[in-house]
Amino acid sequence: MEINLINGNFSNTEAINLVESIIRVKISFLENKINLSSNEEDIKMRENRIKELQLNLSELKNSIAKSESSSLNLTSNLIIS
Repeated sequence: MEINLINGNFSNTEAINLVESIIRVKISFLENKINLSSNEEDIKMRENRIKELQLNLSELKNSIAKSESSSLNLTSNLIIS
């Protein structure tokens, strides 16, 4: 099954806000999993994933800030298998 989550043209600000919202939800999910876990390996893996997501968001913001374009095309599909 495939769910088309995002498919459209957005202003730079809208694009950042949308991606940031999605990443915040994912980080919150991972933080909840960390709070419920006692397995150090799982905790470290999730902490690393949170850092990776934060870095990706920072890189996206920097890239958009340097961009001469005033809008972005975003596409995101969720594939469930």
